[in-house]
Amino acid sequence: MKRLKKNQIILSVTAIMLIAAGYLNYTGKANNTLATGTLLDSEEMASIGDATFVSSSATASENEMENEIGEEENIQTNVVVETTAAEVNNSDESEYFTKSRLDRDKMYAATLDSYQKMIDSEQMSTEQKSIAQTEIQNINQEKNAVMITENLIKTKGFEDVVLFVNVDSISVIVKAEGLSEEEIAQIQNIVSRELKANVENIHISMK
Repeated sequence: MKRLKKNQIILSVTAIMLIAAGYLNYTGKANNTLATGTLLDSEEMASIGDATFVSSSATASENEMENEIGEEENIQTNVVVETTAAEVNNSDESEYFTKSRLDRDKMYAATLDSYQKMIDSEQMSTEQKSIAQTEIQNINQEKNAVMITENLIKTKGFEDVVLFVNVDSISVIVKAEGLSEEEIAQIQNIVSRELKANVENIHISMK
């Protein structure tokens, strides 16, 4: 049992280092703060660039909630908008979303490849390989959920959107000059449903 726990700890630490390394590739972008005034963690800072943040809460009426997630409860929130540091043209904005998705997918691919190498390695125990296989399944499920969520948000009339899933939060960057309370509620409902996230952990910003 001690050997099993030790193997699991070693593999877990390795996995965390791999994921952390992937997120650190995004560092160096402009600093941002949440509309509530709380500083973003390093992963969120890196993934979002100079997007404009709104609070994670907006008022979702009962009808809006029923349209999005059936009988789910209303989400009571307030809207706060933070202005961007600089204006960018449509070409730069489109490039931002395309590059962000590409970088995110590369990170997923690198992490999956690392876990697969663990499974193929003769030095890994059966228990360690089993954990690695579970992580691969979890990552693939997350990738599919992110893709579905982005597509559903686009069906609400948004030109583009990109999502970043962090350990305890989800960053949603929408191509828009402004967001109404109804639009924020729609985004929250979709993300909450598809990614099983609490509304307070969903951070919406504009680009």
